[in-house]
Amino acid sequence: MRTVVVPVIMALLLASCQSKQPPVQRGGVKMDIRLTSTAFTEGGTIPRKYTCDGADVSPPLAWDNVPDGTKSFALICDDPDAPMGTWVHWVLFNLPADVRSLPEAVPPDKELPNGARQGTNDFRKIGYGGPCPPRGTHRYYFKLYALDTTLDLPAGSSKAQLLKAMEGHVLAEGQLMGKYGR
Repeated sequence: MRTVVVPVIMALLLASCQSKQPPVQRGGVKMDIRLTSTAFTEGGTIPRKYTCDGADVSPPLAWDNVPDGTKSFALICDDPDAPMGTWVHWVLFNLPADVRSLPEAVPPDKELPNGARQGTNDFRKIGYGGPCPPRGTHRYYFKLYALDTTLDLPAGSSKAQLLKAMEGHVLAEGQLMGKYGR
């Protein structure tokens, strides 16, 4: 009996230690932004064009199911499978609340014409840096956040700085995961 109970208790303790945030709720209804791309589907392969092996341009993205009160959006793309820890591929914030898509090949400008700002990725560049795994297949998460404010954050900010500035301002979020391997 003891040999069965101990592993069960250990599994329950490990599960409770995971830092998964509860879903955002408004009036008892879960608020999830639906994030999609015409370039790849959830869990699908990211085409070479959007990687360092191709043109290395950002894929087109679109979203809907945005909650009332949204003042801006923030976007982070990262790779949790990188050998040295999570690798940041894109940091974008202060996208206006009325924007519902990003075109293919967003330019690597610090500030976009619509007022959105781009941060520094782990390639130490402004804007998007596509999948470029050293080996194997990695997962790339595009995470979009609806915020109740615009952020007083300069262009070139890091993912860590963006996450800190977003604390307490996230109304809803959505994500799209694509894979790429070499």
